[in-house]
Amino acid sequence: MTDPANANASTGAVPARPAGHALVEALVAQGIDTCFGVPGESFLAVLDGFHEHRRRIRFIACRQEGGAAFMAEAQGKLSGRPGICIVTRGPGATNASIGVHTAFQDSTPMILFVGQVASDQRDREAFQEIDYRQMFGPGTLGLAKWAAEIDSAERLPEYVARAFHVAMQGRPGPVVLALPEDMLTTLTTAPVLPRAATASTWPDPAALARAREMLAAARRPFVIAGGGGWTAEAAAALERFAQAWELPVGNAFRFQDTFDNRHALYAGDVGIGINPKLAARIREADVVLALGVRLGEMTTGGYTLLAPPRPRQKLIHVHAGAEELGRVYAADVLLHASMDRAALALASLEPPADRPWRADAAAAHADYEANMEAPAVAPLDLAVVMKTLARRLPADTVWTNGAGNYSGWLHRYVRYRGLQHHGRTQLAPTSGAMGAGFPCAVAAALLEPQRWAVNIAGDGDCLMTGQEMATATGYGAKKLLSIVVDNGTYGTIRMHQEREYPGRVSGSDLFNPDFAAMARAFGWHGALVERTEQFEPALDAAMAAVDKAGRPALLHLKLDTDVSTTRQRLSDIRSAAEKRLRGG
Repeated sequence: MTDPANANASTGAVPARPAGHALVEALVAQGIDTCFGVPGESFLAVLDGFHEHRRRIRFIACRQEGGAAFMAEAQGKLSGRPGICIVTRGPGATNASIGVHTAFQDSTPMILFVGQVASDQRDREAFQEIDYRQMFGPGTLGLAKWAAEIDSAERLPEYVARAFHVAMQGRPGPVVLALPEDMLTTLTTAPVLPRAATASTWPDPAALARAREMLAAARRPFVIAGGGGWTAEAAAALERFAQAWELPVGNAFRFQDTFDNRHALYAGDVGIGINPKLAARIREADVVLALGVRLGEMTTGGYTLLAPPRPRQKLIHVHAGAEELGRVYAADVLLHASMDRAALALASLEPPADRPWRADAAAAHADYEANMEAPAVAPLDLAVVMKTLARRLPADTVWTNGAGNYSGWLHRYVRYRGLQHHGRTQLAPTSGAMGAGFPCAVAAALLEPQRWAVNIAGDGDCLMTGQEMATATGYGAKKLLSIVVDNGTYGTIRMHQEREYPGRVSGSDLFNPDFAAMARAFGWHGALVERTEQFEPALDAAMAAVDKAGRPALLHLKLDTDVSTTRQRLSDIRSAAEKRLRGG
């Protein structure tokens, strides 16, 4: 019998099978070996397809669709190919939408398959019916790059192949395909289509020459790198380019693994909690090369580091999505190219003999190193915690986080390697999605079990998706460590409240469980840490539990609520706000 997944390599006829099976075969043909989701009655035929092809692909059943979608988003970041999430109609799709939004803002390739009501029930507001083309409709501010519904079983392989192409081409992003229940049970002989490949695009030679001329004439140039679509080869080429030109490089918000943080030309991360000296350096630059980044609100400090629409600095903007170029900033040079080719093109440029910014580049790295130092904080110092983790864990560790002030310590004190060394080592939502970090760590632990996955979570952040501890336990995640920073408040919101309405706290207090006990209930190792000197012994015990007992570990860190950010306490923020309101 002909294998439908290899039908194009055979002259034999493809046997009839349910379209749900054909979908699974199409995923296998695209190189997918793991899918995430929550089972639903709307796609039983697909679940049966996973059983039929269980030796080639697995379905990870998660505990909530938001967690499943975050895991698929992490899969897309780690692999460079679309992460796959499959959920049921209505509530399943709405729960999963947070992961789709994250994939869109993070430029991550991803495909969400949604079970749909049967075709003969459409447009009657049937049970859990939603028009997913309207819900996820594409656009520059939409949730997905493309949203469609597959009405014909014979065309299912066509739609799946197109979904992979759309998700990967240009600016990567998510695609949504709705699957009517009756379509999935229809027999089809349609063969699957070949594995999709990304179409690489080189920058225009004339525009590249103008960019070189502008950089060569600069006195204070600066490079901001990040965004989606990077490969190990592209990251290595970026490093060669920076080295040849001796250019200072900063990584965009939550793309800190784009350029090696240990390199002598690394200037720091350009995002929330930016080093004030780095912010000043970007404002004072005469040329900014934005490589792969959208230059969104977080990377530009609320559009202040570069003021739209026409920044004071000369701007060279390189991006894989033509729709991004000129959308916010009127750049001096626009280069439309995929990162794998743009970086190679830049690395081929001959640097000028005179590079007057050498001293500035060295000073930028010195400022980054100085920013790694901080005054001691008692009784629990998160800077020491992060530095201890970075020192004790391997260089290829995958670090994840969701949203909250706690992430500032991770971003400031952990040095990420360039992805040419170990692949992606940072999984963090530029969308600011709370709860993203924990499922991302679970996905990393399941997809790349040889590497450590470490999640840093806040107390509010953890309880949004913490139930995925059961997924990690059930599917045998091993090298997985979660650090829960518990300060009894939605820290970021409390910070803003104290800044705008000092002393008038409402809705930001949290009432938390014993996180260590909760972890133990899921079969994890769990321990409480309340003082700095307790952390490393607790980490020793946690790593031993992972190595010897083969189970994940969680450390519950109790932090004083007044410790707000890596630079300020809540009491200082409140005092400054009160003084401002008094007119002082």
